[in-house]
Amino acid sequence: MYIASQQELEAFVERAGSSSVLAVDTEFLREKTYYPKLCLMQLATDDEIAIVDPFEVEDLKVLAPLFENEEIVKVFHAGHQDIEIIIYDIGCVPRPIFDTQVAAALLGQAQQIGYSSLVHSLCGVKLKKTDSFKDWSARPLSESQINYAKDDVVYLPKMYKSMKDTLTEKGRMSWLDAEFEEMTDPATYIADERERFRRLKHFTQLSRRQMAAAREIAAWREIEARKRNVPRKWVITDEQIVEACKREPRTIDELFMVRGMRERLTTRDARDIIELAVAALDSAPDTWPEVPNSSKSEPNVDAQVDLLMSIVRIRATEYGVAVPTLASHSDLVEVARGHRKGIDLLKGWRRELVGAELVDFMEGRLTLSIKNGKVSISKACSQ
Repeated sequence: MYIASQQELEAFVERAGSSSVLAVDTEFLREKTYYPKLCLMQLATDDEIAIVDPFEVEDLKVLAPLFENEEIVKVFHAGHQDIEIIIYDIGCVPRPIFDTQVAAALLGQAQQIGYSSLVHSLCGVKLKKTDSFKDWSARPLSESQINYAKDDVVYLPKMYKSMKDTLTEKGRMSWLDAEFEEMTDPATYIADERERFRRLKHFTQLSRRQMAAAREIAAWREIEARKRNVPRKWVITDEQIVEACKREPRTIDELFMVRGMRERLTTRDARDIIELAVAALDSAPDTWPEVPNSSKSEPNVDAQVDLLMSIVRIRATEYGVAVPTLASHSDLVEVARGHRKGIDLLKGWRRELVGAELVDFMEGRLTLSIKNGKVSISKACSQ
């Protein structure tokens, strides 16, 4: 049903309270805002599908009891942005959750498999995606848009139950706990403005002193973008921050020498940025950001990583887990370089499946050989 009134929404909430699942998807825009602008929310229970129009209902917060009901599993596909919207617009954290994209990678599907591909694989249905790039803020919605919106949740309950049964049978449900816990941690969706400078384009071109200034300016931009609810680049761009910090400006005139700064900043904004920049440039060196380790200064471990990947592929095939989910390339590089702490590959179920073996291989306790045309893992002969 299409919900376009507060009364209809409240009636749905009452009915949905007895459901075992609540499948969730959203349509939103973010091109002109810092926070996502919710344009539509699709919900599916055991018995019905509801398309909620946030432009028509008075208060979405009446959905909070459903999202917080521990007896109802909230089912998403690639749900990070959906959960962010729920936290921001409804003011609650959905728990417990199940994400079909995350779970699929533990059942032999490709990592980050798309919803349509997973529906086709598990349900044998080929979805039409002709409305995926429509303007969801425009009204009225077409019939094809409404059908598209329904399709985005209608198969989730069935896929959840099927995947849950398979994961339980394989003893893998607990493997999802850490990722689902992270997905429902509100801190996951709050950008640390003090670390935002590390995501500036070309920030590694800066010296440590200049990085200190970039840290302060990027943090100022983050706060301003949130306050104004506009994209970061609408305040000032990454390139402008990096270029300004290269110049180490100490006056507004020097700041305005960076192309486009004068047009973007008020005098007050420019004054605030200069105060932050000067304080950072004059700060003690031990307070400056550390320069990221350059891969060029590390030993080349390409050959070792290739061998480690051979072991990972064997175990990924054996256990039916997507290779990137089992072991990321960056984790393999860390293991190859002799690091053993703070690596996901050496924790929990990943360590059990392959991580411990990789350490044994690196330390000479295992060998690789080819038998009958296949790579084989065996214990190393004792000397």
